[in-house]
Amino acid sequence: MRHDKLERELQLLLLLIENHRYTVPELCDKVGISRRNLYYYLDFFRFAGFKVENRRPYHFISKDSPFFRKLDAAIHLTEDEAIMIRRILERSDDRSPQMQRLMQKLDKLYDLEIIDSAEQREQVAQNVSALYDAIKQRRTVVLKGYSSPHSNTQRDRVVEPFLFMNGNQEIRCYELQSKMNKTFKLSRIQDVELLDVIWSHEARHRHVFTDAFMFSDEQQMPVRLRMGRLATSMLREEYPRTERYIEPIEGDADHWLCDMPVCSYAGVGRFVMGLFEDIEVLGDDGFKDYLNQKINHLKTLEV
Repeated sequence: MRHDKLERELQLLLLLIENHRYTVPELCDKVGISRRNLYYYLDFFRFAGFKVENRRPYHFISKDSPFFRKLDAAIHLTEDEAIMIRRILERSDDRSPQMQRLMQKLDKLYDLEIIDSAEQREQVAQNVSALYDAIKQRRTVVLKGYSSPHSNTQRDRVVEPFLFMNGNQEIRCYELQSKMNKTFKLSRIQDVELLDVIWSHEARHRHVFTDAFMFSDEQQMPVRLRMGRLATSMLREEYPRTERYIEPIEGDADHWLCDMPVCSYAGVGRFVMGLFEDIEVLGDDGFKDYLNQKINHLKTLEV
């Protein structure tokens, strides 16, 4: 019966979501299917939008799949919220198995084990709280012992923090010494010191945008595309954040319009050039010039 087949599909799906233990024969045995049917199900999951990966001898479904991204956006706690809950649990006198399982689930879901001690998790949460107060009170802070892999330095930064980003994992600030807006990772801050100094450079604060292709900048540029079915499906699957910008064309069941802002032509340009036969670039002129330059450069290369 169909409900029996659906039960097997769901059972296999659950096994694949967190599979780091079962080989192909073991998966077949647990679900009660043949190796041939297993690969049929894997193809079906791929067609449904799940990213099925193979790291021998294991098959598993990546959490980066579009389905999980949508689910994550609906129910996911920000990192600082998860850390705060973890702090409360750690301070509790309750050492029951249920409490231990709950803490393990938080560690697993939010990668809190990356921060390998309770003291470090505590420090991250304190830094988030201090920066929140600084933004609310419009105060300058010192990011103590900030570690920068780009300059290979570790030093204090005097900044005006004004925007949490990326699920509160980053903080956007105006740095007084360099007179530049910069984005700092909270995991690289040893401590935050609030100064009794009110912002004096608010007019220079610049928010940063991150486009659907994960390029960031203080400026955005419009891109307008007319896409066929293949390009539309690929764009939705590979870059789920573009979904909000895609609309059907009235009276044309085979094409869709995509009007979206980008911070760089590099990401969208690579996508368009890879599927150029299924995409018509309607604008803007800057993006068209960028593509023409890339095409002319390719023509000069020796084959």
